[in-house]
Amino acid sequence: VSFDLVGVIQSGLGDYGQYEAAARLNLRDRYFPVVELGVGHADADDVDSGLRYKTSAPYGRVGVDFNVLRNKHDVNRVYVGGRYGYTSFKYDVDGTAVKDPVWGDDVEYSYKDNSANCHWLELVAGVDARIWGPLRLGWSLRYKRKLTAKDPAIGKAWYIPGYGRYDDRIGGTFNVIIEL
Repeated sequence: VSFDLVGVIQSGLGDYGQYEAAARLNLRDRYFPVVELGVGHADADDVDSGLRYKTSAPYGRVGVDFNVLRNKHDVNRVYVGGRYGYTSFKYDVDGTAVKDPVWGDDVEYSYKDNSANCHWLELVAGVDARIWGPLRLGWSLRYKRKLTAKDPAIGKAWYIPGYGRYDDRIGGTFNVIIEL
């Protein structure tokens, strides 16, 4: 069982982040099927455009890691793997009122409950090391590639829960792991 700290730190320091936990099964110290579940959220204001973006939704990833160390039964692990991820979410975009060039009225810019979803793949490389007893620490780097994304008529979502910002390709985790 593990918990990601990168998403929590992103949440505290930035406009978006996530809370994520994972369950990974150890099959003969070589194969590690994994399920990752979390909630991603964003609450961002863009000073230049005057837009505000807000979302919060669950996501999930499923995959497998392979221990690539020669000594498979070492207490430390180096692994490569893959994940399939999916989320379905709604988001709000609000902006400052704009002046209608014909009628001169102020027109509100507000789109609520825009439905979107995304399927993606991740290539994963990482390490984890035993610290003490069942406690382990580890990190991973991830290359992400969207398979499909259903966007509403107003355009692409700025942030996708579990994936990151729409055009992100690289991500990472820092995990606290309890090996049962």
